[in-house]
Formats: sequence, C-alpha cells, structure tokens
Amino acid sequence: MRVMAQIAMVMNLDKCIGCHTCSVTCKQAWTNRQGTEYVWFNNVETLPGQGYPRRWEDQEKWKGGWERTRSGRLRLRAGGRLAKLGKIFANPDLPEIDDYYQPWTYEYKNLTEAPAGDDMPTARPVSQVTGEPLDTIEWGPNWDDNLGGAPTHAPKDPIVQKLRDEVGEKIRFEFEQSFMFYLPRICEHCLNPACVSSCPSGAMYKREEDGIVLVDQDQCRGWRMCVTGCPYKKVYFNHATGKAEKCTFCFPRIEVGMPTVCSETCVGRMRYLGVMLYDADKVAEAAAVEDEQDLYPAQVECFLDPHDPAVAEAARASGITEEWLDAARRSPVYDLIATYQVALPLHPEYRTMPMVWYVPPLSPVVEAVAATGRDGEDAGNLFGAIDALRIPVTYLAELLTAGDTYAVEAVLRRMAAMRAYMRRINLGEPEDESVAAAVGLTGQEMRDMFRLLAVAKLEDRFVVPTAARSDADALADSHPLDAECPVAEITASRVMLNLSPTRRR
Repeated sequence: MRVMAQIAMVMNLDKCIGCHTCSVTCKQAWTNRQGTEYVWFNNVETLPGQGYPRRWEDQEKWKGGWERTRSGRLRLRAGGRLAKLGKIFANPDLPEIDDYYQPWTYEYKNLTEAPAGDDMPTARPVSQVTGEPLDTIEWGPNWDDNLGGAPTHAPKDPIVQKLRDEVGEKIRFEFEQSFMFYLPRICEHCLNPACVSSCPSGAMYKREEDGIVLVDQDQCRGWRMCVTGCPYKKVYFNHATGKAEKCTFCFPRIEVGMPTVCSETCVGRMRYLGVMLYDADKVAEAAAVEDEQDLYPAQVECFLDPHDPAVAEAARASGITEEWLDAARRSPVYDLIATYQVALPLHPEYRTMPMVWYVPPLSPVVEAVAATGRDGEDAGNLFGAIDALRIPVTYLAELLTAGDTYAVEAVLRRMAAMRAYMRRINLGEPEDESVAAAVGLTGQEMRDMFRLLAVAKLEDRFVVPTAARSDADALADSHPLDAECPVAEITASRVMLNLSPTRRR
C-alpha cells in the first residue's frame, strides 16, 4: 500500500442556481490576460445541452481520455508516440475557436468620441482575437444558459443522442416534458490524467504533495497534445504566449489553507473541499477494469479510510504529515464520497479517475410528487417517484456512472431519505429509524449528512491543510535561521511565499 493524498472537490448539483459567480470570479482571478479571452477555467453549463466547448463529451470526435485494449492495458485514445509525431504540426483533433466562441468586445470609442451629428453612432462587435469586426455573434460560453431541454440545443447533446440511439424516442423535449439542471465544471485533477501522459515535452505534471495538475510554463512548447488528451477539454492554448494553461485549483490559496476562488464565492454554497487518501498502487488497475460501469466502484476502492490506524501508519511512512492526516479525517469530501456515498464522478468511462465529484440533483422530484396532490416529502412517495424523475435517471447515469442507473438511484434514494427523515424531526414528530435503515445509514448519519449538505459553515465545507506553512516550519526547525545561514533563510522565505519548487509524480 502506497498512500498518497489529494485535495479533491465535491459539488452538490441540488443547490446550484446557475448564477455563474464562480465563473466570473475565476475569470477575473486567473484568465484576464491577453491570449485568455476565450478561456474559462470554471464554467457552468445548462444540461441537456452542448456544453463548452461545444460537444466536449463527443470523444469519438475529440479523442480524449483513455481506452482499454483487448489485452487489458490502457492507451491514449488519441494514439501513442508515432501518432503524435504524425500530428505534431497539424493536429486534427483540436477544437477550433468557433467550438469555444469568438471572444468579442465593442467599439465603445465610437460612442464616447463620436462628433456631434445627425446620425446615431454605433458600437460594432469586434473580435478580441483578430481585432476584426464581427458581422454576427453566433455562440458564447453561456449561449444556451437556462435553455436545457429546448429543441434548439438539447437534441445536440452527445448524451441525448446516445440515449436516443439506444432507447429510441424515450426522451422527448416537448414543453411539458422538458428538464434542465446546471453543471459547473473545472479541471478534474485526475488520478490518472490523460493530459499529463499526452504532453510530449513533459510540461504537464501532477504534484506529489496535493495531487494538483499544473503546467510548467518554462517547459511547455505549445504542441497542444494536452488539449486533445483531456476528455473534459479543460486545457486551453494561450495564443499570445504559445503555452498551454489550465485550472490551477488555486494552489497558492490551497497552500495557505484557503479554499479555491470558485468555492469561496459560490452563492449556493454547493462546493466542498477536502483531503482524500488513496492507494497509488491500485490506481492503474482500477482505471483498467473491463466493464465501464465498474469504474466508479473501482475508484472508490482506491480511497483509504483515514480513521484506520493501519492507513494512518502507512501515510506517515509515506511522508504525509499529521496536519494532513487530521484534515483527511475531517474531510467533507471523504464523507460525501465514501461515508454517505452520495457523490459520483463525472464521466468515469474516460478512465482518468477524476477527483471533482458531484451530488446528482433531486429537487424536481419533490415538486413532481406535490403536483399530484400527495405529500412531496413523504419517504414512501419520494422513493416511488424517483423512477419518474423529470430529469431521467438514465441521463444522470450516462453523465456520472457510465450508464449504471442502479448507482444513481441509490444516491437519489439516500437524498430522498434524508429529506423525509429530517422533515419528521423539524415537525416535532418521532424519528423514524426505518427510513435511514432503508438506505443503509443510521439516524445519526442522516443528521450529519443533512448538516453537511444543508447548513454547514465555511470551516466544515472547506478543510484544507496549510502545506506551505508546515513545510516552512519543518525547514526552520532543521535549519535555524541566523546570519551564518543565508541559504536557509532564502529557502524558507520562498516556501512561505508559495514559491517553492514542487515535487512531481
């Protein structure tokens, strides 16, 4: 057992209101420079829809992620070294700017500096990439916002097309049957990142201390194979610098114990950050399981219980500090993924072992039951209505469990049981332990899960150890700073300023 630690995130889709505050704050913090006009490290998509970039889920076209060979080994869907060599100067598997959108601004000077006259001045849209005027604006990162299920965008969703091929016209997008929900997306910081393996220059790497995937700007040569390799299309090319860029998981903030910008500014308080311990020796085997629907449970098997004394001892032997072990024990992410088992990975069939997980949305089921005149919070009614969700379980399964509807139904049943159990408590009625037992949890676990998902404070939602400070303290203890040790002083200063070199995997 080789224990490693990773900062992971869980998003509760039941609470996302699609306000895009996370996207805007991330944009202002990280991508407000020349060359990143079209770049959104964080974006919020309305599903069903095409997403950003358009149809990013269509791996038959984009060749992202891994695929399993007949011999049971993994290989990049985009091909190996020879395939990369043949496409290194002209890669056909890259999204074009129109698949993202042509970023634009307006000729505001025409309005502010136009001389007095009889004609009304206009501000034409102008491309921020080429500087040329745009005749029409056809697409944007939130172009189909709130239009999930609309006949213009929903039929082009790759998941909808796949389901229609399998079940015919079961999913229709008539007005009375339409559905939608929001999906915020950032880089998944995977355990088995295809982008890292795709990079010919070795510029992309996964940090050993916290699992964050970064791009070494000095090493990057702009080959853009990482853009193809990432199945989530969360690596971008900066046309001004000629380098690849991606979500950094706000590592300067993480290193001092602060949450990511998108997490801290989330209006719905639906993001959770914490430490996950996992067995690095199991990752390759778990990513290569034969049945795609076994990928989710296989990844869960890689995670380790931080409360287990044997795991703690192995973690210490691997160099994981007590501060990180304590954070792992208090991790809300571990509770949502492993204890309550209500969080699921995004497209596990890509075999990258993603580390940003999602609690699927349940909200429409309560309204749907209440509309029939029945009690929308009653456990029996909720359990019976899950199969009739306006958001089809089959759609959620294709998104989160590679098509395994049983796993999604189990999560939705736990969420419904929590609502029914807590409703009795809030109304002053006796606690019904049978509701909790029906989904494999105890009453105390129901209360704890409700507290975490509904009313958790900031310190409960974000449990992030301070990597840089602990390293600096250890360095100061081993090399006392004095006038005769200038090198140690400089090194400790770099650690405290989050400028220390990182270890690579």
